[in-house]
Amino acid sequence: MKKLSFFAILLLCSAGMSAQTKMSAKEAALKIADRILASTTYDFKNTKTGETYKSVKGLSLDMNVRVACKYNDWHYTNGVTDIALMELADKAKEKKYDQYVLKNMNFVFNEGNLEFFRKQFDKAFKEGGWDAIRKQSWHMIFRGKRLDDNGPMGASLIDLQMRHPDKSFLKYINETADHLNYAEPRLADGTIARLWPHVNTIWADDAFMAISFLARMGKFTGDKKYFDDAALQVLNYTKYLWCPEKQIYYHCYHTDNKEHGVAHWSRANGWVFMAQADLLSMMPKDHPMRDAVIKNFQQQASGVARYQGKNGLWHQLLDKEDSYDEITGTAMFVFGIARGVKEGWLHPDFIYVAEQGLKGLLSKISDNGDVTSICVGTGIMPSIAYYYNRPTQENDPMGEGPVLRALIEMIDAPKYTEIKAEQQYDKIVVKK
Repeated sequence: MKKLSFFAILLLCSAGMSAQTKMSAKEAALKIADRILASTTYDFKNTKTGETYKSVKGLSLDMNVRVACKYNDWHYTNGVTDIALMELADKAKEKKYDQYVLKNMNFVFNEGNLEFFRKQFDKAFKEGGWDAIRKQSWHMIFRGKRLDDNGPMGASLIDLQMRHPDKSFLKYINETADHLNYAEPRLADGTIARLWPHVNTIWADDAFMAISFLARMGKFTGDKKYFDDAALQVLNYTKYLWCPEKQIYYHCYHTDNKEHGVAHWSRANGWVFMAQADLLSMMPKDHPMRDAVIKNFQQQASGVARYQGKNGLWHQLLDKEDSYDEITGTAMFVFGIARGVKEGWLHPDFIYVAEQGLKGLLSKISDNGDVTSICVGTGIMPSIAYYYNRPTQENDPMGEGPVLRALIEMIDAPKYTEIKAEQQYDKIVVKK
């Protein structure tokens, strides 16, 4: 019995260490990115018959045909991953990552496949309404009713459009801009809100879903109104979601009953933080709201740093140490802090927080570039148990995009340097 317990302990220890890598930030980023590229197919599959197709152009309408690979499905998580891969192309000077994103978007827009899925969408909607279309690939392109449909994917298209101009990309970008400008639900003060789970609920997630696009649209067009709107969202989200007692954000605020949600969810806080870093990176230096956004960013950085675990990771619920270590929130915090230090928005000491966060990230990445401890997609629920019990997954764009962005930002991050006490002694003048 004692031997069994001993071996059980060994197995548990080895399982816990299996994801650990000793790679550098750059090596880990390249390994993850290369795994994504190698595993991406450009096929369609009939889920009923098992048949596969290289193209659906001219194919008879069949409601069972789907995009075969998750990396070229239309989903906000792939938008974040595509943004990260273009950043990696620049940082590592590797064009293949940029070309990969271009290939994915051409696969969607420029190879004659989109018309087939438009017909699928129309038929599903006619027969079963909004719920029925969720089963169809690329349905978010046509639905265009929420930021999850078009925000980060549109943002990644803007980055791509600035590198590889294309009429099809530009058409979708302009459609997304029209949605954000004129159709997206908002409160009377302009704050973006969703119509569920309560009418006019403010989701922290939407800070990134909106600002990732707005900031890039401002950079792309030079139109100040996009930066104005993005800054307004940052400051208004803080007005509604900030918890002054804990110095972090709530996941949501219900405007109908004037109540916050139950959770200080890590990834929700990460979305807000990453959104601000993106905005400040693109916002003109003389924009009248820039200083207010920087101050807001500094406030969140200071608050978030107080919840980092001893292993460098942040918990699924920031203020609940008995919740599991989670990689996506951690990655967004590391990304934002590293960029903030490099750009001078944060005190240099904060890089120590990012360095510890990097150690935590690498403990959840294998030598093969497998990314673990990714919380699945998570909505808003009125019970803290919901957040505690969300399952985790491996190698999903939900986590790979944020992790890549964090690793890329840490490649050239400065090292923490402690100022020794004795180095300051000569500055103290003793008056006699």
